[in-house]
Amino acid sequence: MKYLCQVWFDGAILDAMTKEERVELDANSLNYDRDLVESGHMIVAQALQPPTSAVTVRVRRGETSVTDGPFSETKEALGGFILIEAKDLNDAVRVAAGIPLAKLGAIEVRPIHEFGAK
Repeated sequence: MKYLCQVWFDGAILDAMTKEERVELDANSLNYDRDLVESGHMIVAQALQPPTSAVTVRVRRGETSVTDGPFSETKEALGGFILIEAKDLNDAVRVAAGIPLAKLGAIEVRPIHEFGAK
């Protein structure tokens, strides 16, 4: 079954890191991605640009509106995602717990809905 692991964290934590700490976090993240590829869990992983680069699109009564940034009152923002293949939720949670940013933020694990699946 496929699961989306959404990586949520407070960007201020990353901003406060030294260059060496960021390099180490990046290396740990890339190494974990390689481990997931080797174990057969990895489908795709991507980091996202900061929330300040985002726009929010809404369509209401046929009218499209675009506003800068996400509408979020929380400190944590979606920073990236990993789409994995796991045998069950317990396996997906185990994989998510290994994501290096889980130590600084939160990983939301959500099953993928397969349209047409019974």
